[in-house]
Amino acid sequence: MDYQSVLEEIYEEIQPLLGEGKVADYIPALAQIDPKQFGMSITCNDGTTYNIGLTKTKFSIQSISKVYGFTLALRTYQKELYTRVWREPSGDPFNSLVQLEYEAGIPRNPFINAGAIVVSDALYSRYQDQTLHELLSFVKDSADTQDITIDKTVATSEMEHGFRNMSLANLMKSFGNFNNEVTPVLEAYFGQCSIAMNTQELSRSMLYLANNGTDPITHKTFINPAQAKRINAVMLTCGHYDASGDFAFRVGLPGKSGVGGGIIAVVPGKMSIAVFSPALNEQGNSLVGTNALELFTTKTGLSIF
Repeated sequence: MDYQSVLEEIYEEIQPLLGEGKVADYIPALAQIDPKQFGMSITCNDGTTYNIGLTKTKFSIQSISKVYGFTLALRTYQKELYTRVWREPSGDPFNSLVQLEYEAGIPRNPFINAGAIVVSDALYSRYQDQTLHELLSFVKDSADTQDITIDKTVATSEMEHGFRNMSLANLMKSFGNFNNEVTPVLEAYFGQCSIAMNTQELSRSMLYLANNGTDPITHKTFINPAQAKRINAVMLTCGHYDASGDFAFRVGLPGKSGVGGGIIAVVPGKMSIAVFSPALNEQGNSLVGTNALELFTTKTGLSIF
C-alpha cells in the first residue's frame, strides 16, 4: 500500500478542522502553542518511514510518556505491579480524585494521572534520584537517537501548578499506596511528561510494541511478548482517558494520547504511528489527531477489528 499517498490524502482532509478545540491552557507553558500545527509519521517494522506536515517539530509528549514508565515498571516488578495499580478503564476524567477515594487509593490503570504517579513511585523505589535519567535513557534507546531532551520550562510550569497531582499523590500516601516522599517522585513524573519529541521520534520509539517487545530494526529486546501484549491491551482500553471506548470505536488501534497534542498508535506486527496537533477535544485528546488516525484506519483497513 502507498502509505505516503494515504498521509497526503489525510493532510488535505483534516485542513478544515485545524484550529478547532483548545490547547491545554491549564499548563501555562503550553497555553501559547499554535493550535493549527499538524504532523503525522509512520515507522514500519522493516524500517520504512512516511511523514507529512510538521514531523520534525518537537512538542511536550505529556501522558504519552506513561507508556514508557509502565514498560519500565512492568519490566522491573512484573505482576507485582498490579497490586498497586489496576488495568481497568476509569470512565472518569484523567485527574479524578473521587474514584481514587472510594477505591482506597488504588488507581484504575497506569494511564490516568494517579496510576502513572504510582508507577513513578515504584520506579523511584528502584532508581531513586536516577529515576528520570533511567526513563529518559529508555526513551532514547527505544527511539534509537540521543537527540531527546526534557523541556525544563514545561517541567517547572507543571511543578508550580500541579496541585491536583500533588493531591492525588498525598491521597494515595494516606492509603499506604505510596512509598517515597511526594516531592521528588512528582519531580520525576513532571520531568517525564515534559520530554520533548517529534512525531518521527515518537513513531520510532514505540516500534517495540508493534513487534512483541523487540525492536525489529536494532533487535534489542525491551520487554517480553506477554508484556507487550499487556501494554497494548491497556493502551486500547485505557489510553484515551474517558474517551478510550470512543477511540477504540473510531480508530481501532492501541493508542496513547497526551495533552501536548500528541497521539501514538500501534498496528501490531506492522507499524507505529504518531500524530501531533495541539488543539484538544473535551476529553483532553488531540481533536485533529484523533480524526487523522480514524481516517488512516478507514483508508488502510489496518484496524485490529
